[in-house]
Amino acid sequence: MKYTQLGRTGLKVSRLVLGTMNFGPQTDEPTSHSILDAALASGLNFVDTANVYGWGENKGRTEEIIGTWFAQGGGRRDKTVLATKVYASMAGEGDPWPNYDRLSALNIRRAVEASLKRLRTDYIDVYQFHHVDRRTPFEEIWQAVDVLIQQGKVLYAGSSNFPGYKIAQANETAARRGSVGLVSEQCLYNLAERRAEMEVIPAAQEYGLGVIPWSPLHGGLLGGVIKKEVEGGRRASGRSADALANSSVRAQVQAYEDLLDKHGLEPGETALAWLLTRPGVTGPIVGPRTAEQLESALRALELELSDEVLTGLDEIFPGPGASPEAFAW
Repeated sequence: MKYTQLGRTGLKVSRLVLGTMNFGPQTDEPTSHSILDAALASGLNFVDTANVYGWGENKGRTEEIIGTWFAQGGGRRDKTVLATKVYASMAGEGDPWPNYDRLSALNIRRAVEASLKRLRTDYIDVYQFHHVDRRTPFEEIWQAVDVLIQQGKVLYAGSSNFPGYKIAQANETAARRGSVGLVSEQCLYNLAERRAEMEVIPAAQEYGLGVIPWSPLHGGLLGGVIKKEVEGGRRASGRSADALANSSVRAQVQAYEDLLDKHGLEPGETALAWLLTRPGVTGPIVGPRTAEQLESALRALELELSDEVLTGLDEIFPGPGASPEAFAW
């Protein structure tokens, strides 16, 4: 396993992040535990979740699965860098009471206590804001987080789905307070979706945030979806099916698969390996539903992409360019 620092911190994390969104809804508890054990055995130490994972009436279920895994002992908690998130409502269906969502000091306090209980731990390594809260000032957010840090319940704070200007606003406010501020940003970033390169990633680099891309295969679009259709009759679904309905996107993905086939490369592993070459990226989130999918993701760590392949990928999926040149002239 390869490790790097998380942004400007002294925290060492693996270059792949284990995403757990499938734990509960698509992957049962025993299989989830097996995947977590396999990840830890490989040296993958960074585990990402969120309080709402489990979804619907099962919100919090994913954190509970991780908690029962920690409870097995064997150094599982001590070896794991644990990240979870707060923002979306944890209220039940039809519950009329307010203050169970967003980033008010009250909800942050309530949410972290609930997550700690479900996770069966007394601290969270990286507590992430799942979305921007346009109603709550950062002064209030940092006041709440600073208390949690002083109590030892949270070590670092991170963001997710923040635009560049909000990263700047958050950390400038933190600096005025003498607070640590954000140390990571989790954003949508992959070969097919590179808009984060315009302002989000530059802002993260400027303020010393590690970048943690989610959806590295863009909903399966970059995982060899056309080849799977041809060879196994397995049709695309969800986001990738919607994208492939666009003829220009389909042609782009076909060119991508043809390039990799020419070089004997596996699409999903290549998409991950490409992200690992990008400036500012700590490590992409992989969300395996099975142990086999985890093994495939781990192989990406050893994959060295040639200059020819990297150039070809840029030609097929060109980035937006730097800001403001990308849109100003």
